[in-house]
Amino acid sequence: MVAKSELRHTEPLKAVDPIWDSLREEARLAAERDPMLAAFLYSTVVNQHSLEESVIYRICERLDHPDLQANLLHQTFLEMLEDWPEWSAILRVDIQAVYDRDPACTRFLEPVLYFKGFHAIQTHRLAHWLWDRGRKDFALYLQSRSSSVFQTDINPAARVGRGIFLDHATGLVVGETAVIGDNVSILHGVTLGGTGKEGSDRHPKIGDGVLIGAGAKILGNIHIGHCSRVAAGSVVLKAVPPKTTVAGVPARVVGEAGCSEPSRQMDQILASFDI
Repeated sequence: MVAKSELRHTEPLKAVDPIWDSLREEARLAAERDPMLAAFLYSTVVNQHSLEESVIYRICERLDHPDLQANLLHQTFLEMLEDWPEWSAILRVDIQAVYDRDPACTRFLEPVLYFKGFHAIQTHRLAHWLWDRGRKDFALYLQSRSSSVFQTDINPAARVGRGIFLDHATGLVVGETAVIGDNVSILHGVTLGGTGKEGSDRHPKIGDGVLIGAGAKILGNIHIGHCSRVAAGSVVLKAVPPKTTVAGVPARVVGEAGCSEPSRQMDQILASFDI
């Protein structure tokens, strides 16, 4: 008689992917609630083989255009995934970031299917991969197409970390030499730009855990310290120390950040500072 412990060793282990498992169940329930969306939900999520395939399918359908059709974009995404398998983990961190930080997001289904900020970031990841491999025209095409579809303009050369949350995303501009760290939250209307026609390294460097409020403009090759907070509508022209809050035009330090990682708390309310 074979011991139970020996039997357990021969049983195949099922891969655990909580986000993907939850996403498929959310799609099934949504299809039951609204049968009019059933074909869309099943083709985009339930009938796909993985989270990566589902996200790729949805983004390519949104970016589809006679100039470059969805099937060719899909093939390019798969090339990226084969060459850069780390994207799988980054993708999940990005989805979790939206789910954790956006009070309007109650399911994983929402960023994957509907939120253009999430779609814009994943499109940029493909464009940046292409840029790094010398396929600059393809990368610039994706920047242009993403700008038309998602209303964001992120240069494909810009370096972007993981766990990025673009809330609403409309009007975001990120320049060529900008760097965005990990776990950063950015609201709509933000510009990470230069200050003129200077060449070389000319755009902001955003540290980890930073929260950038709606309409803020950060200009020039300046560093925004980790876990800092930029108030809505601010114009930042000088470096920002870590763990501080800046506000105003031009922006100045008005206090501490108020928490260990503002990008996760998403608190944009300032105390009663004399700005």
